[in-house]
Amino acid sequence: MTLEEYKKQFSEDDAVGWLEIDKEFERLYPDQEPKHFAPAISYMLGGEHPLDGVSIYESKKQTDHFHFVTYGFSELYYDENKIEDEFSKWGFELTFRLKPFAEDNGNPSWVIALLQNIAKYVFDSGNWFEEFHYMPANGPIRLDTETDITALVIVADPEIEKKQTPHGELSFLQIVGITSAEYEAIKENSGIVEELVNKLKENNPLLITDLTRKS
Repeated sequence: MTLEEYKKQFSEDDAVGWLEIDKEFERLYPDQEPKHFAPAISYMLGGEHPLDGVSIYESKKQTDHFHFVTYGFSELYYDENKIEDEFSKWGFELTFRLKPFAEDNGNPSWVIALLQNIAKYVFDSGNWFEEFHYMPANGPIRLDTETDITALVIVADPEIEKKQTPHGELSFLQIVGITSAEYEAIKENSGIVEELVNKLKENNPLLITDLTRKS
C-alpha cells in the first residue's frame, strides 16, 4: 500500500490495525458483540497495562468455549510512517481459548491479567513470540487454583491465518495451557514441542485450554 492509497482509505481518526483484528473476528463471529476490557489509563499515557484491550467472544465450535484476542502487540492506530514496515509492531496478537471453568462463574477475568502480564514481558524484554515457543507460568495459570496447567505453548490460531495489514505482517498466535509434566518434557527436549501440539490436537483440534485436564 502506497502512502497515497493509505491517506485515501484512512483518516487520522481511524484505528487502522484495530480494524484489521476486528475483521477476522467478525468473520468468525458474525453479529456477536464481544465483551471488551480496556485499562482505565492507556499505556501511552502512563498506564501500567501495555495492551489497549482484550475482547472475549463465545464460540460454539468443537465445544462451548471463550475465545480471547488482544489489541496492542500490533500497530493499532493511524501512522503514515508504518505503512512500509515488514511487521506490524511485534507482528502478532495473542489469542486464547478457554473451556468454561466453574469457579469463574462465567467471568474469566483472570485471563485478562494473564495476557497483560505476558505483554509486560514482551514490552520490557523486547522478546517476541513465534509458533512453538513455550514459557512457564510460574505456578497455576489461574492463580490460587488447583490445576495442573502451569505453562504455555504458542501455536498459530487454528482458525485465523497470517495476514498482511497496511502496517505489515500480522499473525494470530494462540497460547495453549500445558501441564507441569508436559512442560518438563519440553524443557528436556525442545524438539518435541510440535509433536506435543499435534498430540493435543488429536482430541482437541482447536486447542482449547481446560483447567481440569491432566497430562
